[in-house]
Amino acid sequence: MVSPLLEPFREAYRNLELLPLRSDKELQRFAVKYGTEIIEELEQLVEDSPSEDGKIILAGHRGCGKSTLLYEFKRKLDDRYFVVFFSISDTIEMSDVNHVNILFSIAVQMMSEAEAQNLTIKDSIKKSFYQWFAEQIRTETNQADATVETGFNFSSLLAHIKGILKINSTIREEIKQKYERRINDLVAQINIIASAIESQSQKKILVIVDDIDKIDLAQVRDIFQSHIKAIMLPSFRIIMTIPIAALREVALKATLQTETNDQIVQMPVYKLFKQGDINSPNAIPDPQIIATLTEIITKRIDPALIDPDTLEKICLYSGGVLRELIRITNDCCRVCLRSVRRYPDDNTLKINQAVLEQSITELSLDFAESIGTADEEIIKTVYKKSKPKDLKDQNFLDLLHGLYILEYRNGDLWYNVHPIVVELMKKRGTI
Repeated sequence: MVSPLLEPFREAYRNLELLPLRSDKELQRFAVKYGTEIIEELEQLVEDSPSEDGKIILAGHRGCGKSTLLYEFKRKLDDRYFVVFFSISDTIEMSDVNHVNILFSIAVQMMSEAEAQNLTIKDSIKKSFYQWFAEQIRTETNQADATVETGFNFSSLLAHIKGILKINSTIREEIKQKYERRINDLVAQINIIASAIESQSQKKILVIVDDIDKIDLAQVRDIFQSHIKAIMLPSFRIIMTIPIAALREVALKATLQTETNDQIVQMPVYKLFKQGDINSPNAIPDPQIIATLTEIITKRIDPALIDPDTLEKICLYSGGVLRELIRITNDCCRVCLRSVRRYPDDNTLKINQAVLEQSITELSLDFAESIGTADEEIIKTVYKKSKPKDLKDQNFLDLLHGLYILEYRNGDLWYNVHPIVVELMKKRGTI
């Protein structure tokens, strides 16, 4: 016997994938209005900057909604700019991201977008571009020649280049070695590509590089402190994401402020409670924030499948981080799908307090695996005082980067422990 609840929970589970909304169809189905001020701030920096090659940094916690917001921003500016929007993970293995392959990826993605928009670029110019790409990945240049001569779809060769760049670490290392000391040569080629696109599209280029915020902090330092001047060289506007923890390192933040002309936008997570109330058992969450988070979930799951009180608790357990909101609800659906198969005759199954408790227990194990003694002391301090003893402490920055600790902003900057980690620490007797 198949339970009538199987398909509704299965659909909800699929709707709760841990992926940003990056298509018009997904936005139409699931989008909830948020981050308006961030979009306005980005638009002001893009439109009003006296320089046409300005670089803008968007900082925030992983999972705070940057990717979806940037896609919405892209759609808004598509009619005015030639917008190239991509995740760095589309072209590079995340553990291998560096300044050289970010720049090389920008070149690849610009040509990819030109192909997608059927932009008319002279075959002679296009041929020179693809020969250059082919040389970098050691593809026979006669393949590029044949592409032009036979009228072959350039997208095929481009897809081949993307695939090689994504999976072949040897090629990536060779490109890095080749251009690390010849970065101006790489940027010159990028600028030639940009110039050809701008000439044909009659639009200025805006490149948006997403998901750099998901790499390790050591990589962030290498890119945005040691090699930031290289990243700033292209002659067009670029928006890049970085983790919020990077802005808590004094030297790195100072470098970013100087090199970007202080064009840094910080995207906060939703603040469910006031600073002084957040750990009080009688604290009342912001009803507007709860309403927004609830809408995000009920666009993905039939409200009949989830107890209203449990839905509010899921919102609270998220700490105001959108990805955590989706992740917790997704895990609750997994628990229910197992129960639906185990008890197909029970038509009363829904996400309730018992399901949520089971889910939180399972998710807390993900956090528990990496918390050491020194981390516990930092977590305890942040829980009690809403800030660490030392903002520059590397352990604190790692906890911030990993969402163990969350940053909130209003008139002041303050911190609190992820609610699931709070539960874990209470069980351990740490807080």
